[in-house]
Amino acid sequence: MPAFAQDAKAPQASDAPAKQNEEIVVTAQFREQKLQDTPLAITAVTSAMLDSRSQTNISEVANQAPSVVLRPQGASFGPSLTATIRGLGQADFNPAYEPGVGLYIDDVYYPRLTGANFDLLDVERVEILRGPQGTITGRNSEGGAIKFISRRPNGTDGGYLQATYGSRNRIQMRGSADFTLAPSLYARVSGTFSHQEGFVDRIDYGCANPGSGIASTRAGGDCVVGKDGSVGYQAIRAMLRYNPDDRVDILLSGDYVNDSRTNPPEVLIYANLNNANTNPAPGVPYDSRFICGQFCNYATTGQPAGTWKGPVAAGFPLVGTQGENQSTYKGYGLSGNIDLKLSDSLKLTSITAYRNWKTRFNSDDDLSPANIGFGENRLTHWFWSQELRLNAKIGDIAEATVGGFYSDEKTTYFTFQDIRYAPIPLQFIGNDPVRSKSKAVFGTVIVHPAPALTLTGGIRYTDESKSYTFFRKGPDGVTPNVFLGALDNVTGRYSGNKVDYRGSVDYRFSPELLVYATVATGFKGGGIGPRPFNPAQAQPFNPEKVTSYEIGFKSDLFDKRVRFNVSGFYNKFKDAQLTLLSCPQFGGPGPCALPQNAGNADIKGFEAELAATPVEGLQIDGSLSYVKWNWKCVAIQVVRPLAAGETNACSSDPAVVGLLNPQPPIKWQWSAGIQYEIPMGTSGDTLTPRFDAAYQGALLGSTTVNANPVIAALDKIPGRTIANARLTYKNVSHAFDISVEVTNLFDHYYYQTNFDLTGAGAGLIKAQPGRPREWAITVKKKF
Repeated sequence: MPAFAQDAKAPQASDAPAKQNEEIVVTAQFREQKLQDTPLAITAVTSAMLDSRSQTNISEVANQAPSVVLRPQGASFGPSLTATIRGLGQADFNPAYEPGVGLYIDDVYYPRLTGANFDLLDVERVEILRGPQGTITGRNSEGGAIKFISRRPNGTDGGYLQATYGSRNRIQMRGSADFTLAPSLYARVSGTFSHQEGFVDRIDYGCANPGSGIASTRAGGDCVVGKDGSVGYQAIRAMLRYNPDDRVDILLSGDYVNDSRTNPPEVLIYANLNNANTNPAPGVPYDSRFICGQFCNYATTGQPAGTWKGPVAAGFPLVGTQGENQSTYKGYGLSGNIDLKLSDSLKLTSITAYRNWKTRFNSDDDLSPANIGFGENRLTHWFWSQELRLNAKIGDIAEATVGGFYSDEKTTYFTFQDIRYAPIPLQFIGNDPVRSKSKAVFGTVIVHPAPALTLTGGIRYTDESKSYTFFRKGPDGVTPNVFLGALDNVTGRYSGNKVDYRGSVDYRFSPELLVYATVATGFKGGGIGPRPFNPAQAQPFNPEKVTSYEIGFKSDLFDKRVRFNVSGFYNKFKDAQLTLLSCPQFGGPGPCALPQNAGNADIKGFEAELAATPVEGLQIDGSLSYVKWNWKCVAIQVVRPLAAGETNACSSDPAVVGLLNPQPPIKWQWSAGIQYEIPMGTSGDTLTPRFDAAYQGALLGSTTVNANPVIAALDKIPGRTIANARLTYKNVSHAFDISVEVTNLFDHYYYQTNFDLTGAGAGLIKAQPGRPREWAITVKKKF
């Protein structure tokens, strides 16, 4: 008789296993590896995680990454980003500096902080590599590297459309589509549009304070002349992929970004300067009367013509300066990624890229009708790079990678600076070309001497050069500036080379536990101080270097329902680059913005990350980090003038070390998130509430300690905890979802950044408040 298969038993609720953590594949070591098999401290964030947390740009990703701080900059630094990992990084946008955190989009290096606050457009995942990556991603990754991996065209002929509406007329449209053009030839197009009104009122002081002695520019009615902190962002990306088989994969991509918005939201928190050249009206000093409030300022974006009142150069004519309260950034990029499988054991990768952008922004530093300082800034930039890598598999015993990298870059920085708090009148035009070149060769070997044991070794040689030419013209743009003319057409040059290495050993005690130990080096390039106010301040600075010792473990516990990773590190940091805002040791009193190698420090800390799915539908994640910085010695001339007969040694004298503020900017960070996917009856639809909270500790401002307790208290951004909530409905096929989100749920008032110019003599501290509580509704349809 024929045998019939028995009907399968209908699954019962008690039979359903708890969902395991998602298996994430990363490419941190030039090849695809499971996250839990990679002996590096990595935070990997998938697109699903980004959606569930309401994260749409790079600075938001850092909220859940331990030891990582990404913050948008204020108006004085334009549309740029401050980025640090484990306390190492960079905040200044000027092309004379190098970033200490490497940024990569599809393996293409992004060399500048300007324009780096990327929208997460059609991202498959984000990999945040913590610790120096000198042998993997090269120079300027001393703190770590952040890699964005886009969704590749794959011939699914699918895509999505997403629309958001929220607070202050927030309108955001996002979408992508995947096409099959021909057999083995695929395309993908994605784009985003974002608009939102600002949240810091820019108020006409004379209108709001009649009888103050300061004239109003308003004819009457509302005294609000604009709103800072708006959003106006559009971007599009197109990809073309040829993938006939597993031996050939060619990806060509291009993108365009147009970011136009009002100036970053800033408020004045300290004002104290009585200077006839800067006062907004005769007898009206610059003081606390111009502190407007939590969400307003009196910025005028310009200064009137007049004559210098001395005591030096009395009667010197001053021209009027004026600019828009607008920041713009336009850029495009082209890249080609070619993967060729030469044999079963050899793979060749070529990465070619070109990027071009221009930006324009103005800054009224005093945020008032006073005449402290105003700057018009325009930068144009191009960057070209080529990387070649050869991956080899040597039986079952080893894998190896060798390669080379070359880049050429030029940024021209035009600026009209009108600085009236200095002892001399400083109205000058700069149009400074900055040229940088870098070339490197590298190699990595991964050896498996025993089934559970892996040894990794890497080395990289980097040769770099930079030139910075100063143009210091008068307001006519032709005649050398009367006071800075000695700098006009002077070129500063820097060149250097560095060998970085990495050694790592990891052992898998069981399928659940991997333990590793690593020693690695990295560096951030040197250069020439870009903002000298006299010839004595045209000082060079050398690279800063770090050697890191790290141990850690990665674990998948309880049938992969709990993922718990921990790392501890100890860094030997040398020749730290810090910017001085007061430097009488270089040319006497007056403005200063001089980078110098400040000394050596020991940095130690730990990081922990948790991801758990204890029962079906429930997800819990969290992170914790602690970083402690201890100056071992400080270069004397960085903190005070040299005494008679004294040399500029790196001193361990507590009296010298104590003049420098401790670093890093943040010691403690933590985050916690929880969500639960609730089935809605028998339909298969789900409703998912999610809650996130993230804490970042206090952020120090100036480099040197300020003896004034009032200024010292304000020159510190207090720690803050920000909570977000989201409720998402998805239909059974997950092709349609709608979500309601609230960010900064408890409407906490906090600062993103602050900028202290008291040490330079400007008598002001301004800060950038974070966004207040906002709500949004998002609808997404997949097809």
